Amino acid sequence: MIERLSKQDEIDFKPYFLVRNPHVQSILASSQLRTPRKNSMLDNSQELVVTTSTGSKLLSFYSHQKTSKGLIILLHGWEGSSSSAYILDAGDFYYKLGFSVCRLNLRDHGESHHLNEGLFHGALLDETFDAINKLAQLEKNLPVYVIGFSMGGNFALRIAMKNSRIPIQNLKSVFAISPPLDPYKTTLAIDNGYFFYRQYFLKKWKRSLIKKQQLFPQKYDFSKMLKAKTCMELTEAVMPYFPEFPSYRDYFNLYTLKNDLFQNFTLPVKIFIAEDDPVIPQEDFDTLQENNFFQIFRQSFGGHCGFIDLFPLGCWYNKIIADIIN
Repeated sequence: MIERLSKQDEIDFKPYFLVRNPHVQSILASSQLRTPRKNSMLDNSQELVVTTSTGSKLLSFYSHQKTSKGLIILLHGWEGSSSSAYILDAGDFYYKLGFSVCRLNLRDHGESHHLNEGLFHGALLDETFDAINKLAQLEKNLPVYVIGFSMGGNFALRIAMKNSRIPIQNLKSVFAISPPLDPYKTTLAIDNGYFFYRQYFLKKWKRSLIKKQQLFPQKYDFSKMLKAKTCMELTEAVMPYFPEFPSYRDYFNLYTLKNDLFQNFTLPVKIFIAEDDPVIPQEDFDTLQENNFFQIFRQSFGGHCGFIDLFPLGCWYNKIIADIIN
């Protein structure tokens, strides 16, 4: 059963007014300003390629503690990677607390495009679950925690749901930071919101597709679809490479999360969401019902995966999660 923080102990995120704006928070989330100059986790990192039961390969980086409190597995967001600023910041934070840390790349993220011929899509839960199941065994009998960010948060929630049927060894808790519950609505929000979000994701996605095409020219020709002006247009254009999905709406539905899916957890699950998140529609969270295993930390400020304050520069959710798991 989940151990809830009492109202007395629960600390709301109230950032300094200079960084309270949701767009400032969202930009700071991926800013190199928050990357530690000296990162002890990186100094003790080794590359691991995990081969799943279906034969796919996922790239990860494992930082082991000789005397470890447990294993933290970090999942980045869409078009992020194991080297994203929020991942490096979180990894260093927990490593300094005595935890081993594993930074897992989803397919075609980071420098992993060469490992699989098939393209990444958001419904690739089984290979991600299988990889985490194998990584959880690195620390033998020590507790394991999964923390996912944005799309990685959506993956983390689905991993917790699947864990109720197929338990992962020693998985104790799952945390999701700014997870999209309805990817269709989130894609529309990215396209129809401030232009720099659309440009940011389009640029990174197109760069990823170009890299994939260069590695597998006999299989992919993205030249026409790279002219797409929106993320939704590019999503529709890439669908022919996924014949298992009748339409892009069928694809999105495979990882859309609704209230009934949150009612059968068998381990503690916590969501951290800001009401001012510019790309995650808040009404999706209004219908979710908390229970003994599921809790939502709703904050007025934080933007998308931000929750960063200036004095001193630090991330709010890292401290809250550390309090919970310690």
